[in-house]
Amino acid sequence: MTFTLWHIVGACVIVAIVAAVIAILRTRQKDIKKVAYMMDAMEDGELNFRFRDKNKFNRTLNRIRTIFEKQRQAHEQDSWTKLIRVLTHEIMNTVSPIASLSDAMAKSVDEQGHSELDIKAGLETISDSSKNLIDFVQTYRQLSGVAKPIRKALDLQELMDSVISLNSEFAASCGAGCVYRPEEPDLMIYADEGQISQILINLIKNALQAGAKHIDISARMGKDDDVIIQVANDGEPIPASAQEQIFIPFFTTKQEGSGIGLSLARQIMRQHNGSIDLVRSDDRQTVFELRFR
Repeated sequence: MTFTLWHIVGACVIVAIVAAVIAILRTRQKDIKKVAYMMDAMEDGELNFRFRDKNKFNRTLNRIRTIFEKQRQAHEQDSWTKLIRVLTHEIMNTVSPIASLSDAMAKSVDEQGHSELDIKAGLETISDSSKNLIDFVQTYRQLSGVAKPIRKALDLQELMDSVISLNSEFAASCGAGCVYRPEEPDLMIYADEGQISQILINLIKNALQAGAKHIDISARMGKDDDVIIQVANDGEPIPASAQEQIFIPFFTTKQEGSGIGLSLARQIMRQHNGSIDLVRSDDRQTVFELRFR
């Protein structure tokens, strides 16, 4: 069998096409790895990576990273501004009466050491205010010092039975009920039992304080094999103006609330590589969602 020039040309074309396809597939595989790396980094909150600007695809990934970085910086700046505002408000509320009362007591004392004011009562008020300020600082230390989670496999049914049992007396006194309804059996999470129990207990307590009569906890597997827990209640909804601020440390809509419960919950979930979000709060229902990845 003899080969003509056309056979040789055809063979060369086929080889060139195959080589081009292989090169494209290799490039595609590299690009897929780059995207996977970028997504993992973003999930971990790490945006200090950058791809070489040697091709259009890399430049596009770098632009996406830059956009996310700018958004994160803007969000962090906004969060810090709100946090400083709340801290300033709380500290000034405590310090201002101390300064005012101390000044009034000092001015009321004459040369013989007599005063028209009740010095003992004034000093007791100053002492109480100072203790409140110390308690506030201790609360801040608690928020900023969340322990590293000690994880183990947890059966959700057993965890929920324990949490509901711990809240049963308070729920009964409020005329409310709390139930757990998993959408599928034998769900498990790998987490710190004490920390996750603390989050769930806090969510139930908040619901009861909001006047809820029915608290429904559900759990299911997500599309990405993550476990999703939802805590729903029919209590008073969270005001729309406050819904974006409830996870800010020391922000609270309750007169006697510390404002760290939900902030602490978010820190705990982040240390579990998970998340907690308010997904709904209206006249019918308030729903918090915990996601374990």
